[in-house]
Amino acid sequence: MSVVEHETPSAVDRVRYLVSFVVWPGLLVTALVLTGLGMTTSSPILAFNAVYIGFALTVGLLERLMPHERAWLKDDKQTFANLAHTLLNKGVVQVLVVIVATVGIAGAVQPEAGSTDGLWPGAWPMMLQVVLGLFIAEFGLYWAHRLAHEIPYIWRFHAVHHSVTRLWFINTGRFHFVDSIFSIVLSQPLLFLLGAPMEVFLWVSAFTAFVGILTHANIEARTGPLNFVLNTPGLHRWHHSMDLVEGNSNYGENLMVWDLIFGTYFDADRRPPVEIGIEGPMSPSFVGQLVQPFKAEGRQELPS
Repeated sequence: MSVVEHETPSAVDRVRYLVSFVVWPGLLVTALVLTGLGMTTSSPILAFNAVYIGFALTVGLLERLMPHERAWLKDDKQTFANLAHTLLNKGVVQVLVVIVATVGIAGAVQPEAGSTDGLWPGAWPMMLQVVLGLFIAEFGLYWAHRLAHEIPYIWRFHAVHHSVTRLWFINTGRFHFVDSIFSIVLSQPLLFLLGAPMEVFLWVSAFTAFVGILTHANIEARTGPLNFVLNTPGLHRWHHSMDLVEGNSNYGENLMVWDLIFGTYFDADRRPPVEIGIEGPMSPSFVGQLVQPFKAEGRQELPS
């Protein structure tokens, strides 16, 4: 009679297991608290950038210490392209549209925080205003993301993001500029029409930036009931699956409320796939990835 011996977890393994329950909410809450402190300074944008960089580096370190998939630690030769997309596409669009246009216009024409004029509930505590702002903006973000999976012409641009073969914090901002503009155009006007103050725009942008890094983080994180409220790494790994039953789901950028309402929420009691990506080819170079969606040859068709 043979006896199956079970390997006893080491002290390090036990610590990693316990940390996996608190690392995701802990990182998010810490980043938001530091952002709130930065909002009280004379240079809130500069303070946010400092928090964001420190946050990203912390996530990168944790990916090495407690990775979800060790296979995703292997170099895919896309680091330069990922960073170029982040800085020159996602970054420039965010700076020009969100900071210069959105925040600039909001600061000039939107009511002051606390104002009771118009439709926006300015008398509410700022935290509740931000939650409402996220809920409203998320409606546009949800449909922008969903339409990018359902309309062939938009998918050509969104496929740049889905062409990654591993998830980690560096490819958080890997978006074609057309894809980024489309998402912002569908999400920001709703807040303008309701008269949200500039502070709400800033908080929504900050929250989206932090959650974006966390959803792509290759960190072992157990998020439990949070999966029904916020977009988590586990949910987003299903979204990157090549199986359409799994991949055409979890479109929410920050919140899962609209996925639950419209029936596109997906989570399973098993491990998400290691192999991710798209069916068709994608240029390996940054410039090639910018140009490919505009060309007749090499365009990505909707997965079938």
